[in-house]
Amino acid sequence: MASIGIIYGSSTGNTRDVCRKLQLMLGRETADLLDVADATPADFDRYRNLILAVSTWGAGDLQDDWEEFYPDLDEVDFSGKRVAVLALGDQQHYGDAFCDCVPLLVDKVTERGGTVVGFTEPEGYNYIASRAERDGKLLGLILDEDNQADQTDARLKRWIPRLRKAFAG
Repeated sequence: MASIGIIYGSSTGNTRDVCRKLQLMLGRETADLLDVADATPADFDRYRNLILAVSTWGAGDLQDDWEEFYPDLDEVDFSGKRVAVLALGDQQHYGDAFCDCVPLLVDKVTERGGTVVGFTEPEGYNYIASRAERDGKLLGLILDEDNQADQTDARLKRWIPRLRKAFAG
């Protein structure tokens, strides 16, 4: 069994495609990919290390499948788990609520005993406000496939060593 579970929700395919790329970069033997639409709370128990990947809808809403699964997170014990969040959003059209869904997952993981890892710097983004930023850090890896798709690979490559270190600890 892989040591990392990547659990994603994707309506248009962008988040799925980014997660497939991430899985290849981490190694298929290292990371499993699971659509949250097919997930159960028990699936989260299989991994010590998780990456929760979500796209943002509207002014900061969770992607539909994550929205539906969200109440089930109350059945997940994140104690002893390290969890990173990867989110997609549109900073041009939703610059005042860029990836505002991220804290919903981050806070739920923390509330349920998990340790959130994988924070990144906000440099290179162009948004007005985001609840995904706290204390000068983004609460995970934030990507904008609509306006900065050309930066996705580089951002993933910079994030992976941080994840490996955090997941090893």
